[in-house]
Amino acid sequence: MDGIGMSDSFVLIFDDMVLKIQPCSKWTENEHKMINWLKNKVLAPECIFHYVENGMDYLLMSKIPGKMSCEEEFMMNPDFLVSVIADSMQLLWNIDISDCPVKNNLSTVLSAAEYRVEHGLVDVNDAEPETFGKNGFKDPEELFLWLCDNRPEEDFALTHGDFCLPNIFINGSKFSGFVDIGRMGIADRYQDIAICLRSLRHNFDGTYGGKAYFGYEEKMLFSALGIEPDYEKIRYYILLDELF
Repeated sequence: MDGIGMSDSFVLIFDDMVLKIQPCSKWTENEHKMINWLKNKVLAPECIFHYVENGMDYLLMSKIPGKMSCEEEFMMNPDFLVSVIADSMQLLWNIDISDCPVKNNLSTVLSAAEYRVEHGLVDVNDAEPETFGKNGFKDPEELFLWLCDNRPEEDFALTHGDFCLPNIFINGSKFSGFVDIGRMGIADRYQDIAICLRSLRHNFDGTYGGKAYFGYEEKMLFSALGIEPDYEKIRYYILLDELF
């Protein structure tokens, strides 16, 4: 059984298959759409059987070979890890999105965020320490209004949507696939950059996993991607994720 991550899914892992059980939602619908669309485009699980009953989604998938990129052997080699992470991100960016069935532009995502705010579904205790409170936003509603007023210009590409280390697999010396793709779709590429940076930061500083590792610097990812960082967008997309 896989217990890593913060989703409400229950995952059973077999030798060559994975069974994911979770409440039906927009994300489960998206995951099924994207699994079918991604076939022969990028390394990701393939659907073996999909079934919905009594508000629960059952998805039996092929198993991605390799290990999560947050495993100690990769954390001990940050240059290698960041190189593989950057390669996997660029693989997504190079895929033709003209017929992608899922669009996660800001209008769509902010609408979903508004629903969560209005229905009290945002867990402020799960946010970054500086997001809410004395030096941050008063509450999720104030954060939502700020996000609406400060929307950046979007640079669309295929994005994973939850580009954190447990969702990127490495087999030996190379990237071997993505998992947990319910939030994958067309969005600003900084959606993935921001979440990836947060995941790298907290995996290396020990916030996730309880053990700190050394040798990682934030500039390493931008060097591997060959781009200059846009820190305003990074902050925006990390704050947006706080509402989910």
